[in-house]
Amino acid sequence: MLNRVVLVGRLTKDPDLRYTPNGVAVANFTIAVNRPFSNNQGNNDADFINCVVWRRAAENLANFMSKGSQVGVDGRLQTRSFDNKEGRRVFVTEVVADSVQFLESKGSSGGGQSSRSDQSSGYQGNQNQPSQGNYGQSKNDDPFADDGEPIDISDDDLPF
Repeated sequence: MLNRVVLVGRLTKDPDLRYTPNGVAVANFTIAVNRPFSNNQGNNDADFINCVVWRRAAENLANFMSKGSQVGVDGRLQTRSFDNKEGRRVFVTEVVADSVQFLESKGSSGGGQSSRSDQSSGYQGNQNQPSQGNYGQSKNDDPFADDGEPIDISDDDLPF
């Protein structure tokens, strides 16, 4: 059986960071993910997908990302239920994130800075710190503009 979800979208509001009674961090957040097709008016609709992430990744998400930040989410789909205050059964479907990738820095609107976090949701002990880097600031802040000049990149800098 396979249960895998990979999404790229923007946070609809600041992540909601809380702690369990045992002190474990958990962040709930919603991302807007554009649909790949247009509606009858020629606009792209979006789906609003509820997500949850645990432990250090939750704290990093809340500390480094805010409403409008673009993130990548890799996880699994989960359905759960609970009884609300009125005694009614409530069903919730959400993505439990194994990792959240920071695709831009806090307060950025897609500029040259990037912040990334390969955070485990707490089910594994693998915890990395987010790193920031400036990538090729050039004329008009276009990271792909090189004026036709060759660029010098060592093989160690390539991701493959």
